Amino acid sequence: MNSAPLPDPELAKAWRQAQERWFSHGWRELLSNTQNSALSRAGSGFLAGLARHRENWEALDRDYRTRWAQLYGDFLEGRPLPDPAADPRFKAEPWRELPYFRFLAAAYHLTAEWLWALAECAQPQGQERQRLFFWLGQWIDAAAPGNFLPTNPEALGLAFETQGISLRRGLEQLAEDSAAGRIALSDPAAFRVGENLAVTPGAVVYQNDLIQLIQYRPATQWVFKRPLLIVPPFINKYYILDLQDHDSFVRYAVEQGHTVFMISWRNISQGHGHHTWDDYLEHGVMQAIEVALKIAGTRRLDTLGFCVGGTLLACALAVLAGKRRQSAASLTLLASLLDFSEPGPIGVYIDEGFVAACEAEFGKGGIVPGNRLAWAFSSLRASDLLWSPAIRRYLKGQPSPAFDLLHWNGDAANLSGPMYCYYLRNLYLENRLREHGTLAMSGVPLDLRQVALPTFVLAAREDHIVPWTSAYAGAALLGGDKQFVLSSSGHVAGVVNPPENSKRVYWTGQSFCLSPQAWWEQARQQQGSWWPHWSGWLKRQQGGKRIPARCMLGSRQYPEREMAPGSYVLQRAE
Repeated sequence: MNSAPLPDPELAKAWRQAQERWFSHGWRELLSNTQNSALSRAGSGFLAGLARHRENWEALDRDYRTRWAQLYGDFLEGRPLPDPAADPRFKAEPWRELPYFRFLAAAYHLTAEWLWALAECAQPQGQERQRLFFWLGQWIDAAAPGNFLPTNPEALGLAFETQGISLRRGLEQLAEDSAAGRIALSDPAAFRVGENLAVTPGAVVYQNDLIQLIQYRPATQWVFKRPLLIVPPFINKYYILDLQDHDSFVRYAVEQGHTVFMISWRNISQGHGHHTWDDYLEHGVMQAIEVALKIAGTRRLDTLGFCVGGTLLACALAVLAGKRRQSAASLTLLASLLDFSEPGPIGVYIDEGFVAACEAEFGKGGIVPGNRLAWAFSSLRASDLLWSPAIRRYLKGQPSPAFDLLHWNGDAANLSGPMYCYYLRNLYLENRLREHGTLAMSGVPLDLRQVALPTFVLAAREDHIVPWTSAYAGAALLGGDKQFVLSSSGHVAGVVNPPENSKRVYWTGQSFCLSPQAWWEQARQQQGSWWPHWSGWLKRQQGGKRIPARCMLGSRQYPEREMAPGSYVLQRAE
């Protein structure tokens, strides 16, 4: 750092006040309603556990005080301090070269280590353990010295070097994000849906209050006879599967000779907050199946669902099976939950109190704001998706990178309250999909065993939204032959995995075993993307039956309405 004067005090004051408003708003969203009670219970259980193991925590406390005194003495006497570079947050040169900031990083690590040890000392069990460790991790991430201007040498250095311009830029970006209600994880000006995202050629061929159905133009002279219907998640936009040309799953499927239909869910607005889970089944998935079959002129089609889109798709196929309507010939599930016994970190939010509060607020109608859900999901990776972007944008005044996956991540969608409450209670909280025949949807007792189709199940090894072992357990609820494939990376990057990315790997097994552990023990690692493996599997289900490409999109009954990506995907959850 040089000796440039400090930035304007009034600017710094305004920046600090705006920062406090932003972070307090964000964390209020995370801790709203009964999430506070969940945190309170975690804290109460923690204190009770420490009381039962007083001698252990007192020993930890003595050790912590001794090590703190040693660290502080080393700092005062100019002795060597621990190198913080192993933590990505402290890799920059000022953290290592400037003794005061090196001391801050070391003190932070020492205190975090002590807190984790105290949590272990309390010996929490089951869900309370998961909840305690989650909230403790949130607090430790939030307390990192790099999150605050006075204790971030990189941000201070930029402020001196730029005569406060970096702080002014940070304040402007903070104001922009505050107005939008979200942190801009990607450069907002870098991407436009329909211009450089979601550009695979096609047209909207059907529309109702919940969906637009897109049919894509063929890219091959011959296509497989059966079409492929894709059901994306309704929490974010469908174009996660149709990003740029080089990483578009839709474009890849079209180039493999499939006639692809895609559901684009409506971003729920005023007047549409009454839709139920059954509405999403009947007017969403089942209506899309009916329209696609009529346009293609076939009796059956292939189906694919991603995340909650896969959950909804499996339920729709079970309802159709209960009505003795076999509309699907195959099923592909990408990172989807059917068995909610172990839902992963998101489970720390969902208990009876939280669900009851949601039902009171939204159960009879209303809109669940997309940004509320986005905050909750970002909190599962707070260091990467909240604090690091905030430091870059607000403390350093630097723009966000141009990254299509992060742009999609920030493009949330509002949900219908009754549907959301049904989903939370019956699936996440009570896990009723596992109880064959006890949960009715669209008037039909639901039995996932009736979905007796050739099924391709993909999970991602580092997925924090759908743990891969949970995806495996859900697949076991289905009938029919199953092929399970495990991708590297996480919930999104493990799915968006184009063949050009040869550095990725995936695992395949010879058979679907009784347990995920047994499957893993006999699985074999494969180099590259799982997309060609899936494509080969689906081609085998088609039996090689091809027809001349369907050059006209839609039909007389369902003519083209507008060009893809359609208008529903452009609606923002402001």
